[in-house]
Amino acid sequence: MRTTSDSATVRLYFLSEEHAAASTLFYGSMAEALSIARQQPEDVQAGLWLATDNDVVAFLDLDEA
Repeated sequence: MRTTSDSATVRLYFLSEEHAAASTLFYGSMAEALSIARQQPEDVQAGLWLATDNDVVAFLDLDEA
């Protein structure tokens, strides 16, 4: 079951296909992570992922904005 609560704790990270590395940008609430992700350039947003305790989803698949 996908976690969508604004207060859920998530890890927001950027997955670089070019460097085959993941860089954590933020660890905290879903609401804050989505806010931070929306502020990133479009090319960065394409590589953003959110991980909860039970799911991993691409930012662009989750964001409705």
